[in-house]
Amino acid sequence: MTSIKNVEATFELEGKTYAYACLGKLAECGFDGIDRLPYSIKALLESAIRQKDGTLVTEEHIRIMTDWKDSQFTDKEIPFIPARVILQDFTGVPAIVDLAAMRSAVEAEGGDISAINPRIPVDLVVDHSVIMDVTGSKDSFRENLRGEYERNEERYRFVKWAQQAFDRFNVIPPASGIVHQVNMEYLATGVRMEEKEGRTHVFLDTLVGTDSHTTMINSLGIVGWGVGGIEAEAAMLGQPIHLNVPQVVGVRLVGALREGVTATDCALTVTNLLRKHQVIGKIVEFTGPALDGIQLADRATIANMAPEYGATMAYFPADAITFDYLRSTGRSADAALAEAYYGLQGLLRTSDSPEPEFTEVLELDLSSIRPSLAGPKRPQDLVELGSLKKGFEEAIGLPVESYGYGLPESELLKTVPLDENVELKTGSLVLAAITSCTNTSNPSVMVAAGLVAKRAVELGMKVPDFVKTSLTPGSTVVTEYLRRSGLLGQLEALGFFVDGYGCAVCCGNTGPLDPAVENAVKDHDLIVSSVLSGNRNFEGRVHPLIKANYLASPPLVIAFALAGSVRVDLTSEPIGKDSAGNAVYLKDLWPSSAEIEEIVSSVLNEGLFTEQYRDIHEHEAWNAISSTTGRLFEWDEASSYIRESPFFGTAGLKQGDHLKPMRALLYLGDSITTDHISPVGSIGVSTPAGRYLKEQGVAPRDFNSYGSRRGNHHVMVRGTFANVRLRNRLAEGKEGGFTKFLPTGDIMPIYDAAIEYGKLNTALLVIAGKEYGTGSSRDWAAKGTALLGVKVVLAESFERIHRSNLVGMGVLPLQFLNGQGAGHFGLTGREEYRLTGDPSSWKPGQLIDITIFGEDGKKFTIQAIVRLDSEVELHYFRNGGILPAVMKSFLEMSSTSEVRPAR
Repeated sequence: MTSIKNVEATFELEGKTYAYACLGKLAECGFDGIDRLPYSIKALLESAIRQKDGTLVTEEHIRIMTDWKDSQFTDKEIPFIPARVILQDFTGVPAIVDLAAMRSAVEAEGGDISAINPRIPVDLVVDHSVIMDVTGSKDSFRENLRGEYERNEERYRFVKWAQQAFDRFNVIPPASGIVHQVNMEYLATGVRMEEKEGRTHVFLDTLVGTDSHTTMINSLGIVGWGVGGIEAEAAMLGQPIHLNVPQVVGVRLVGALREGVTATDCALTVTNLLRKHQVIGKIVEFTGPALDGIQLADRATIANMAPEYGATMAYFPADAITFDYLRSTGRSADAALAEAYYGLQGLLRTSDSPEPEFTEVLELDLSSIRPSLAGPKRPQDLVELGSLKKGFEEAIGLPVESYGYGLPESELLKTVPLDENVELKTGSLVLAAITSCTNTSNPSVMVAAGLVAKRAVELGMKVPDFVKTSLTPGSTVVTEYLRRSGLLGQLEALGFFVDGYGCAVCCGNTGPLDPAVENAVKDHDLIVSSVLSGNRNFEGRVHPLIKANYLASPPLVIAFALAGSVRVDLTSEPIGKDSAGNAVYLKDLWPSSAEIEEIVSSVLNEGLFTEQYRDIHEHEAWNAISSTTGRLFEWDEASSYIRESPFFGTAGLKQGDHLKPMRALLYLGDSITTDHISPVGSIGVSTPAGRYLKEQGVAPRDFNSYGSRRGNHHVMVRGTFANVRLRNRLAEGKEGGFTKFLPTGDIMPIYDAAIEYGKLNTALLVIAGKEYGTGSSRDWAAKGTALLGVKVVLAESFERIHRSNLVGMGVLPLQFLNGQGAGHFGLTGREEYRLTGDPSSWKPGQLIDITIFGEDGKKFTIQAIVRLDSEVELHYFRNGGILPAVMKSFLEMSSTSEVRPAR
């Protein structure tokens, strides 16, 4: 058997010597075929050989990776220790709350709290807390920022405490930009350096992030993906992230986009293609001759949506375009070092580089792509622009199970007068938002939106008053180049003022609609629509009153805002009329690629980025926030925002509970997203969470959003499964967060039922269909599930991140055998369920028996797959979850400076 010897090497650049772990030296040790590995696997391999220590990363792990061609089809696992972690505040704040709580728990056990410290750099970008309360005016940005600080001062004081309490923890204040765009434009370096033993060591810039769209960074040839906050916490503390050796699907791009087709259209088409191809849990790597013509911002748009097609990563190998982008965004020194390093490691793609060997290869001809949207309920449901009107009207009558509305054709005839001259109809557009990291990072589509607005203004066109308009750029760079080009004023003339910098509408921070619109929709149960340039349009996410939501490019957002409805075929019907009463068509407003490129090249330069990011930490309002100091946080039992995490005590996470008789808390269908599970959006006054806050003395106007209260488990557990669009088959047709308490047959809020089951000491399970847990990497979707007393989720299939998060919280994911499901066995959800077997002897992926006791007294047994996919996951599960396992490790090793892996 071959053995890995010393793989360290050095190189010189501009008079300085750098040390590095050389991939090429593996060949000298007898490891063949590395040159033909996918670039993404080589990047993971670089991380492994650099960090091989015989414990966390072993020679066997490296052998598995170098034998990727064969090991990809096994259940073998590899560790990944990222170079850094990036957080957004919705998931970042509870992650830091957990670390603070772990410190408190370790101190109570007499351990060394200094071990509870990030061991790698951590950046938290505060970008998810701004709500679009005010839009369409010059005051929007100022008023929304003021509201953000008023609502979140207590959270921000906690973050300021963490800034001084933890090492290697950096905070990017509010109003700086969306986490992924800040990562792209500022934080990413391509390679990183570390001074060790008197030498400068250089290695790849790799990361994990607590937002699923962390994959946007893959456009820079950087390995990174989204994880739950639970996994991110472990990574911060030096624990590896373990994954099964991934298959790599090559997507070979040929041809070029047609005139008038945008990067957004391409991203939506790729999402549709790859979701159909089932790339869940796989790496997608782009290859082919068309790469030479795809600019970095367009790559970022495509990579951003990897979670929507289910891939772990959407990797673009680094090439000349990559390093040109680093230079043009103010990181010339980083670019020079990164380009040299990628070249030495065989990670630099050129136009004549041989294409790697992949698990399989799909080919996409870019010239086949047409202008498109996605919706009305899922990002993978592609709709060509010319088919939107017909598709929406057909969706009205489609069954809910087919992602329609299950309504009669007469629904299309509904009209509701707002005043004597204006009426809302089925399909009326009540929200048009240029929002989200997917598109606001891309100058070409942002400039295109500005040019569409410019021509509309010149023709005297206006957006109907019932349309709420919103513009939330991904960074201040975007605002500045729109201003310099003169297009910002044109957007403002149509109501698209800068409302803030953050995730905003795409994460449900939409704010209120016009009261008359809200009343019309509620009183008449009207199906109205939104068009947004985001990446998520799941039910109940964008706004609880908007049932039809479509993803589209920024220029199409402007066009539909002008049209005021999605029931218009913009390929053949007029958008509206000009000031003289003449019909105006989309072709009259749409700019050419040459026009767009001329403006982009004239306003974008290195100085623009350097100027905008120079003082990113100097925010007056942020710096004025006071906070406590010290290494231990002073918990306040009266706080409604920050409470000590319960995950280091019992918290109902004992593994043995999985063997008790269980009752179903919920019986769900396919495509249940983390938006259905995790508390998200506004907090209703009459909900369990609203009742709790009122009991705490919080006025309804100060409820804020669920996302902002993720640091308080009392709020979050009450909001778990509380989505207004949830359809639980046990609730007998009642939509929303309700279930049947089986012992009495009463329909009640899910949280209330869980409390009643807890009084009876009854363990709970959730039954679900395919693609359970699709959506954002919300750790609270798993945390809340665990705190409700759910021990098992039995589903037909799981989305990658949520399944991992369930394991991290000590919840057992079980999967029906292929082709089977609850309907296959005639389950009603009213049965009693018992697992058989001893969890201490389980193996990854093994089959276990579930004995089911029906209401009629009949008993039968089915088999299910234990979705604990690795030995590490088995270890976490047996310890009640990843956090208790890591804490146990720290306590065992607190007398030494080294912390062993939690396994």
